Amino acid sequence: MDFGGIRAVSIAIVGGFAALVGLLKRMNVWFYETGLGEKRYSLPPGDLGWPLIGNMWAFLRAFKTGYPDAFISSFVKRFSRTGIYKAFMFGSPTVLVTIPETCKQVLMDDDHFVPGWPESTHKLIGRKSFVGLSHEEHHWIRKLTAAPVNGHEALSVYLGYIEIAVVSALEKWAGMGQIEFLTELRRLTFRIITYIFLSSEGDPVMEDLEREYTDLNFGVRAMAINLPGFAYYRALKARKKLVAILQSVLNERREKKARNVHQAKKDMMDALIEVKDENGQGLDDEGIIDVLIMYLNAGHESSGHIATWATVLLQEHPEFLEKAKAEQEEIIRNRPPTQKGLSLKEVRRMDYLSKVIDETLRLVNFSTMVFREATSDVNISGYTIPKGWKVQVWFRNVHMDPEVYPDPKEFNPDRWDVYTPKAGAFIPFGAGSRLCPGNDLAKMEISIFLHYFLLGYQLKRLNPKCPSRCLPHPRPIDNCLATITKLPKTIFIEE
Repeated sequence: MDFGGIRAVSIAIVGGFAALVGLLKRMNVWFYETGLGEKRYSLPPGDLGWPLIGNMWAFLRAFKTGYPDAFISSFVKRFSRTGIYKAFMFGSPTVLVTIPETCKQVLMDDDHFVPGWPESTHKLIGRKSFVGLSHEEHHWIRKLTAAPVNGHEALSVYLGYIEIAVVSALEKWAGMGQIEFLTELRRLTFRIITYIFLSSEGDPVMEDLEREYTDLNFGVRAMAINLPGFAYYRALKARKKLVAILQSVLNERREKKARNVHQAKKDMMDALIEVKDENGQGLDDEGIIDVLIMYLNAGHESSGHIATWATVLLQEHPEFLEKAKAEQEEIIRNRPPTQKGLSLKEVRRMDYLSKVIDETLRLVNFSTMVFREATSDVNISGYTIPKGWKVQVWFRNVHMDPEVYPDPKEFNPDRWDVYTPKAGAFIPFGAGSRLCPGNDLAKMEISIFLHYFLLGYQLKRLNPKCPSRCLPHPRPIDNCLATITKLPKTIFIEE
């Protein structure tokens, strides 16, 4: 074959390949948009990616390479800053909302949006947890669990236990030498949450549960590939073990109740066993276990991670550390001489520490997004979200948007002195009727930990330049390998 023939064949191959790529890129469009009729012309800008996998490769690549903001940035660069884009995520056509205005509209509109978590999440967290409940069921369970988790009386009761646990843990860590700071903090917050929900502390049940939750979390944001070696496969196995452990505890608790043997302390499991709706209908075992799996997971992961990052960020910024420490010392100085330990009133007076926590929540973005589903066609910013399409509310993009927060990658608690976020601009715990039910408890845990750490300890990271992993939650790859040193002059509660 002469050169001209080779060139012609090459052009044909390249052209055929380009045509095939173009065909594949259009398959999701044909399959999911053609049946929409005229509505397809008012869809948000964006693209539905490749068949089956959609935009998931781009999503996972951005997060696994350490540049998570690159995913949404690619939409902004191609389609401008509309704050709403179409994509194909976790097996479904999806609309991404990414600015305060669009996020607020989705989060606050219970009439047109319901939870829309992927099927894989339902299987991991539970169909009868908050991720799968209808609006009416969610309202009922939330009302049941709100006071025992976030109520003033409950927080006052938990404060003493949290305080003792924190003081004991810090003392222990200071004598251990090299530790994985994040791992130890997660164990501490898990011990606290199992005490609140199961009256369990330091026993084999707690240790077994905590071990399985790590695998469960890694599967929540992974592609749902149920094959050995994949995160989702390990997460499903962890879910089975968690159900078995909690079912065993539940069986034992029901047996004791049948024999009129009462717990010394009534906990959340007791409340879930005893609750009845207006028709006298209670929760079955699956419902109780799913709610517990959700609460135990959310109740320790967020607190442990945010307390870790707040500690690290304060150590890296001495000027903010000194401000936060001065506030805690002032609280001690103003305390009545007869008072031992923190009061809830004192925790709520930690104004600067609250700004430190909020800034950490904004910068770290423990929860990247939440999922909703449109129950009817909805118009947002002039674009149509079709009935049945999923919606992702991107907390992370809001918090890292320079048009919302100047210098968003900078840790600066002082920004909150002069900045009051508009609705939808600060949403680390969500918004609307599905606002995270444990947000007050989480902030109290973090505040108590930082109070005692600032007054008496210092963190030294062994790998301060260690890169971070972004999925399922932002964390240093070495889990913050560090040493904890007790300072010579320490202000503590009297034992």
